[in-house]
Amino acid sequence: MLAEFLNIFFRSLKLDKSLYKENKYFGEAAIYFAGLIMILDGVAGAVAANTVIKTSVGMSGLTAIITWFIWAIFIYVIGVKIFPDKDANIPFRKILISVGYAHAPGLLRFFAVVPELVIPVIFLTQFWIFASLIISTKQVLNLKSNFKSFGIVFLSFLILAILSVSFVMTRMSSLPVGNIT
Repeated sequence: MLAEFLNIFFRSLKLDKSLYKENKYFGEAAIYFAGLIMILDGVAGAVAANTVIKTSVGMSGLTAIITWFIWAIFIYVIGVKIFPDKDANIPFRKILISVGYAHAPGLLRFFAVVPELVIPVIFLTQFWIFASLIISTKQVLNLKSNFKSFGIVFLSFLILAILSVSFVMTRMSSLPVGNIT
């Protein structure tokens, strides 16, 4: 089982598009592998960020799981329901798993322990995840165009970013930062 997980992890790192076409990687254990990748991605992000600012590792893992579901929902709705290709009968579970697998490069953030390397490593891994998501979306949704795959992932990312910023801003306005009397 560990060998299968590592195989998925390394194939995702290599941006291997055949990973998303082979049904054996979407079996019973796939959702657990994808979930584990997402939790580790969140923890790795917290570990990297802790060299700059203090971040809760537990909250980062939970946030990664929530983000995983939301990002998969957006890709599903945009790619399958709003802008479908011919064969758009793709189950949500397959998209959820592929989004989890695509986050494997985020685990490299565990190596960002030197404060000077944190920001470059975070940006590099985020772009790598983005590229992996474009590849996985194209393969899982059977898209003919890289541009359409990019558009689906980018639009999903924009919506997710806007929601995240809105959430953070509403939380910041409730903080007693500017209420000094």
